[in-house]
Amino acid sequence: MQITRQADYAVRAIIYLSMLNPGEKASTKTIAENQSIPLSFLAKIIAQLSVAGIITTLRGAKGGVSLAKPPEEISVLEVVEAIDGPILLNACVVSTHDCPIEKCAMRGIWIRSQRDLVKELKNTNFQYLADKMS
Repeated sequence: MQITRQADYAVRAIIYLSMLNPGEKASTKTIAENQSIPLSFLAKIIAQLSVAGIITTLRGAKGGVSLAKPPEEISVLEVVEAIDGPILLNACVVSTHDCPIEKCAMRGIWIRSQRDLVKELKNTNFQYLADKMS
């Protein structure tokens, strides 16, 4: 499994915003330059993160992008799923109807692996990541 480049960029943008002082804003251009993200691509990501309630945006001279809540309240899972949707290692994790094999040795491994990955991403917040960057 590989998260999309879009989700990776979203995580990088939120890490950057998490390193700012509370309430501080950054322009999309500044985030893009600092995190080596194509500006047009970041604009789409910012829109998705805003709809998900992870960030707030304000247009104009005093505008910018900021976190909608403290970084310790934002999980990596929340950001990845806002961009890529729910994490799914294999379709059989959700339903055995998607597999023609009646008894599969791998299904339990897929289920445990997905559960562990989701748990790790859910338990990792952006304050922790920002602290690792400083």
